[in-house]
Amino acid sequence: MDLQTWIYLVVGASFALYIGIAIWARAGSTSEFYAAGGSVPPVLNGMATAADWMSAASFISMAGLISNMGYGGGLFLMGWTGGYVLLAMLLAPYLRKFGKFTVPQFIGDRFYSKAASTVAVLCLLTASLTYIIGQMTGVGVAFSRFLGVSSEVGIYVGMGIVFLYAVFGGMKGITYTQVAQYCVLIAAYIIPAIFISVQLTGNPIPQLGLGSNIVGQDISLLARLDTVVTDLGFGKYTTTTAGSTLNMFVYTMSLMIGTAGLPHVIMRFFTVPTVAAARSSAGWALVFIALLYTTAPAVAAMAKTNLIRTITPGVVMQGTTPYAADAQIKYDERPDWMKRWEKTGLLKFTDKNGDGRIQYYNDASKNEDFKKKAADAGWKGNELTVNADIIVLANPEIALLPNWVIALVAAGGLAAALSTAAGLLMAISAAISHDLVKGVFAPDISEKGELMTGKIAMAVSIVVAGYLGLNPPGFAAGTVALAFGIAASSLFPAIMMGIFSKKMNKEGAIAGMLSGLFVTLFYVFAHKGIFFIKGTDFLPMIGGANSFFGITPEAFGAIGALVNFAVAFAVDKVTKEPPEHIQHMVESVRIPRGSKAVDGAH
Repeated sequence: MDLQTWIYLVVGASFALYIGIAIWARAGSTSEFYAAGGSVPPVLNGMATAADWMSAASFISMAGLISNMGYGGGLFLMGWTGGYVLLAMLLAPYLRKFGKFTVPQFIGDRFYSKAASTVAVLCLLTASLTYIIGQMTGVGVAFSRFLGVSSEVGIYVGMGIVFLYAVFGGMKGITYTQVAQYCVLIAAYIIPAIFISVQLTGNPIPQLGLGSNIVGQDISLLARLDTVVTDLGFGKYTTTTAGSTLNMFVYTMSLMIGTAGLPHVIMRFFTVPTVAAARSSAGWALVFIALLYTTAPAVAAMAKTNLIRTITPGVVMQGTTPYAADAQIKYDERPDWMKRWEKTGLLKFTDKNGDGRIQYYNDASKNEDFKKKAADAGWKGNELTVNADIIVLANPEIALLPNWVIALVAAGGLAAALSTAAGLLMAISAAISHDLVKGVFAPDISEKGELMTGKIAMAVSIVVAGYLGLNPPGFAAGTVALAFGIAASSLFPAIMMGIFSKKMNKEGAIAGMLSGLFVTLFYVFAHKGIFFIKGTDFLPMIGGANSFFGITPEAFGAIGALVNFAVAFAVDKVTKEPPEHIQHMVESVRIPRGSKAVDGAH
């Protein structure tokens, strides 16, 4: 059976499964629509949480980023995993004990203010809509490559699938669909990794294969990779960092606390019956997440090895010099997988020296000896551009794995993007229908009316998400990291102070959220050249152009969080403390006994 037929069969079967679950799990009440009735078993909720958590960024982009960045890419593993542990240990059980549907509802009730709830909705929408751009883009990339349609058509199809199981099923439909999506995406990630690990090292466990010797050689995979990438002018794979040490630290912190503040993941802990079940499902989710996250470094290193081996045959396996003309493949003799990915625009070749061969190297290297060797070989600049997003999706093709494995990866990429998109859309819908409509504008709305409002909000959100995926804004580069930064600077501090500071009042929380959000967005937009004063970017020039001590925009969320905390406590000191009953409520939420039923009542 040819590749395209396999892809249609596997992807079609997965979509049929999602739609079937949606029909079975229709939501008939607001409790089922917002929190799946609060009756999801911990193991299944852990699986659904893992699927919600592992977005297109985790499945498609993370290994690609590690592959390109080397050791420095580990900040994504540390940040996202550390953030999940922070969420599971410090936030989720207390929020579940509070017994509400949404993060804005918690903030509104804890800070006894509809204004606080409204500001939280603003922060939630900003973070979630930014995040969802990356998910819809991931859907478009996967469809355009594997189903032979344009990315625009792919996004439309993705919107239709999500509409079927999210609008009708709500959180109940999304939860059980995410369980199925987790099974698809983890199989799609692990199976190719096992195949490739056996090919390169003979070890069927990718995590161990990463440190094993290459088949037939007395040198480890990582040691050979270090040698090859340095021969090509790149930094040593096992020691490179993401900018300065300060930037790497701040970037990791931004991802970590942003992760703990993302509302679509927090909502998952409202779907279990008790606080104990929330803790248990958090533990199960960490196990399910770890299966992919511990495999990602191996996938990244093996993909990098196979990519270079494809372009410079003999260099990886035999250690020959990459400068010899016969070490590089002719463009006309490039493998089929390169031809297929060129059609997506995510892989590009430019013959800068006219020799008809592909030179892939770091033409910005500061190593003078390397630059001289490249010049002596007649190289006039790097000729191959490889987008990080194709590394995981193209890896099975590069390794010449069976067609069914390649088809499985296509289904896995789509499952990862769709599962997180659905979770984000649920958070957006609940914020609009439950927190704004019921909480502010129409508190007397009936349950039936609220349920219909939620479904309409979900449908409108899907249309908006699709539009943003089709027409991403100019500042959308790195949208996933930016979304984490927004959540880190706005929602995370408010949640932390709401749980652990009984003296924090509404004025402090509101001022903190707005200041953290504003500072982070200002820094990002200014870095992109949107804010100008007399023709120059209005940013402190400390550590380089357009930078604050060399901190990149994607890492600035941690700084925004510090601003949030500082402003909140400063305002709190000069304003009236919370009412006595609010302080008692905060104390009772932290007592680890019992829990309220999830009823969403204000």
